[in-house]
Amino acid sequence: MSHPPSLSLAGEPSEPVAEVNSPADTPVGPASRDIVGRSPGQLAWLRLRRDRTALLSAVTLVVAMIVALAAPLLKWLTGIDPTDKFVDRLNDFGMPLGYAGGISADHLLGLEPGSGRDILMQLLYGLRTSLFIAFVSALLASLIGVAVGIVAGYARGWLDSLINWFIDVTLAFPFLIFALAVIPIVEDRFFTEREAPPPSFRIALIVATFGLFSWTYTARLVRGQVISLREREFVDAARAAGAGTGHLLVRQFLPNIWAPILVTLSLNVPQFIAIEAALAFVNIGVTEPTPDLGRMIYNSIGYVASDPWYTLFPGLTIFILVLAFNLFGDALRDALDPRSTR
Repeated sequence: MSHPPSLSLAGEPSEPVAEVNSPADTPVGPASRDIVGRSPGQLAWLRLRRDRTALLSAVTLVVAMIVALAAPLLKWLTGIDPTDKFVDRLNDFGMPLGYAGGISADHLLGLEPGSGRDILMQLLYGLRTSLFIAFVSALLASLIGVAVGIVAGYARGWLDSLINWFIDVTLAFPFLIFALAVIPIVEDRFFTEREAPPPSFRIALIVATFGLFSWTYTARLVRGQVISLREREFVDAARAAGAGTGHLLVRQFLPNIWAPILVTLSLNVPQFIAIEAALAFVNIGVTEPTPDLGRMIYNSIGYVASDPWYTLFPGLTIFILVLAFNLFGDALRDALDPRSTR
């Protein structure tokens, strides 16, 4: 409503006074009143984004995976195969000619002493081998551990006691020592001393050994989570609605325990990278001619004094990989469980 102009002290009309609305009359937009709800996954993602250590570790791992996947492209661009031997660039003692182990424009990280293979191509393809074995072994161990843990946690009576006893017995075996004993025994069962096993068989044997004998920690963790969930109200409601055992295990329990499973998976990968390198270091890992980081360190033992670069590059790669995975796993655990202490 308009107001008539008021008179000033001099008798002249003054400017109209603007009407001031009360706070109650001010319209409030829906964006200022709505409260945005976030799922646990969204909250964990926000915590991860705010964690600089997690971001740096994630970037390091993504770069390592991209580089490993792009190894065939680099081979095509350079024309250098990881098995090519440049013996013409070695001296009479088998040492690379030139500076720092033969580093040059054609060989950015130098050459392997004795064989003359390009270290960069060996490193990239060895990275592919280590990541493949670690990821497949971690997935296999997680699948077995989740299946056994859910059944053990949901079951009661003799079945739970039997599975728990089997888990305890399996945990009593030192995993690394067991792997050192199992791999040669199984290999001798299929191949004779004169018959060298193919590299694919050794890789499959390592993956099977890692997966079949390292699922116990995941199973123990999942069992404890399921025991705490099986008496909850939503499980009783699902039973009252006629849900069967399969529905309870897959649709009720599994979505509520994915966080610890994911953390366990992320922490198993660096463990398998280190163990695979240890097996190669004692010469029962991946066989020639498949490139492998652990075998590169094993082959470089005799050249540490004369060519330390040969040992440095694969050793530093394993160190960075294991450290990045461990830091990211710790950050992921903190993001998924904000009650945990850093």
